[in-house]
Amino acid sequence: MSNSTVRGIVHVKEDTKTYGSNGFRKRLLVLEQDKGKFINYIPVDFTNDGCDSIDDVQVGDDLEITYRLSGRKWQKDSSSEVKFFLNAEALNFNVVGSKATSSANAESANAESANAESANDSFDEAAAGEDEVPF
Repeated sequence: MSNSTVRGIVHVKEDTKTYGSNGFRKRLLVLEQDKGKFINYIPVDFTNDGCDSIDDVQVGDDLEITYRLSGRKWQKDSSSEVKFFLNAEALNFNVVGSKATSSANAESANAESANAESANDSFDEAAAGEDEVPF
């Protein structure tokens, strides 16, 4: 079975939860995909050591996650209804764009734009009153 990838913006990052006497750990990360008419929310589970790998990931980061599908069957007792569950288990991920990087780039672009405008204003003031440009 081959692994798949999914890309989206981090919408929710839950804390790590521990289950059972063996210390199984699980951490949920929900990606958001804007599909135009609707927004798609994709829950992805990070398990055991993978829980720690997303400590630095922030809500708003753009991630690409490689995952595998895992299914299980559950039945309370032999006379109750059988239920099936499907999980996307993360294998690894790449940060495609981070919220911190995006805001830092936006601030840098704003500062560069302000510097360019003040340089243009200075040039315009220097040329005021002259009929010709000196070049």
